[in-house]
Amino acid sequence: MSQTKRILVIGSSGQIGTELVEGLRARFGNENVVASDIKEPQVKQEGPFAMVDAMDRRGIERIVEKYEINEVYLLAALLSATAEKDPAFAWKLNMESLFIVLELAREGKLKKVYWPSSIAVFGPTTPKDNTPQHTIAEPSTVYGISKQAGEQWCAYYCKRYGVDVRSIRYPGLIGWKSAPGGGTTDYAVHIFHEAIKNGSYTSFLDRGTTLPMMYMPDAIRATIDLMEAPADQVKERTSYNLAGFSFAPEQIAAEVKRHVPAFTMNYAPDSRQAIANSWPRSIDDSAARADWGWKPKYDLKAMVDEMMVNLKQVLK
Repeated sequence: MSQTKRILVIGSSGQIGTELVEGLRARFGNENVVASDIKEPQVKQEGPFAMVDAMDRRGIERIVEKYEINEVYLLAALLSATAEKDPAFAWKLNMESLFIVLELAREGKLKKVYWPSSIAVFGPTTPKDNTPQHTIAEPSTVYGISKQAGEQWCAYYCKRYGVDVRSIRYPGLIGWKSAPGGGTTDYAVHIFHEAIKNGSYTSFLDRGTTLPMMYMPDAIRATIDLMEAPADQVKERTSYNLAGFSFAPEQIAAEVKRHVPAFTMNYAPDSRQAIANSWPRSIDDSAARADWGWKPKYDLKAMVDEMMVNLKQVLK
């Protein structure tokens, strides 16, 4: 197998994938990062792209062989709100795709695997404030159940077979380069688009619904930094807690209003409210900070300022 770092990103056309591919190519070269998805990228990308279904083992294997891939970032998944509409398919996609990649690594065809988890692994019985790295995890959504199971499979493959698999429990992610993918925290992206286009927004989460969030550049940097950390520094083989900042809808609305003074926010909680109510308000990420030096760069104000500048250009 080639000793050059050769990376495959599965699920590259989604909210995280779009920016992760960009970040990886900036660091390791366009030709060394292969993007793949079941749909074409939303934005034009410089570098190889392959169409593949995340549940097609032979298809993934062919790409691994063709491009001499030695690292895989598996991002394909049905997210929290979307998964509730089709639980059986969400479970199938989220678990089968993980098994395929873990098996390829067990067979020696991959050196390293990245698989994202989520704060959705936590549930109503989890301590809500400063949620610890190791705590009660009784998820109440199919997405959370699949992520919790996936974390345990990652740890199992690492311990039993020596597979170098790494993971982060993402909070809600906010970015401007691609559309959100059906998550419970999507309101925090929609609000910017609606504020700029219409001057108002109706939030599907109610006032006071404080959730952990992160600006996408921080999430991408954390992901690559974790994958580049020496293996002996990666002590958590289920998934690492990661935190940026926490806020409720009315707090981000106030920040948006600094940029759009006439902006108004309404509230019409829907089925996603119950999911949000089951999640933590803030996250303790001291393990990530201690083990591989994680530290966020953005707070709420800095994130809103950047989102506004960039989206005003995009939505002209």
